[in-house]
Amino acid sequence: MKRTNIEEKLLRLKKKEKTENDILSQVKKILNENDAADTRILETIQNSNNYTDSNDFEFDLLKTKNIFHIDQIKTICINYRLRFLDTKYFKGELPYEAISKIKQLEKDHNTELKGFKIIAPSKLFKLENADDPLLFAPIGNGYYYLVHKWGNDLSPFRKLLMWPYKSFSNLIMTTLFVSLIATALFPEGIFSNKPNSAQAGMIFFFMFKAIAAMVLYYGFAAGKNFNTAIWDSKYFNA
Repeated sequence: MKRTNIEEKLLRLKKKEKTENDILSQVKKILNENDAADTRILETIQNSNNYTDSNDFEFDLLKTKNIFHIDQIKTICINYRLRFLDTKYFKGELPYEAISKIKQLEKDHNTELKGFKIIAPSKLFKLENADDPLLFAPIGNGYYYLVHKWGNDLSPFRKLLMWPYKSFSNLIMTTLFVSLIATALFPEGIFSNKPNSAQAGMIFFFMFKAIAAMVLYYGFAAGKNFNTAIWDSKYFNA
């Protein structure tokens, strides 16, 4: 049986420990770099001093389906009563998957992304007083790149429900429509045994005034405004 060479054993152990330490050091370095990158990205998202209207993307690496113009974003926000604001106003929880995608984009494009914006309902923003967020990074010339979407999809009825708030004319048309329904549901013969067009017109006029008064009171009391005015406003009562 071969005899044990202690010197050889020491040399093997030293080489093994050095390799293990190197691996541990590399892993630790990677983890530290990841932590530093996460912290930097979060600070960029939450910091008001990181505004920019463009980033240094490598055009050939961008996915066409993720590129949107500001006019397209504006239309969607108006139709569904959403806001398109800087991420510093966002009070919802940002998923780690979004941070991971930002890190991957920065690695692929060899740049640090800034100027992030989010599409979301008003309730998900810290709005100054005077259901499915989408995170964007500016490309330039009014174009934005969709980085990540999370949360649940919007209700299929949201566009219909928010249609009256789209503009003043929409609100008037909705009020007229509701007034017609209320007039049709009004009991016949309550004012006269012989209902006629004049009586129906009077009832409709009364209903319209009552419903319009409630709409105006609610609008002024709650500081509401139309979708066209609030889609990119940071103010609660814009």
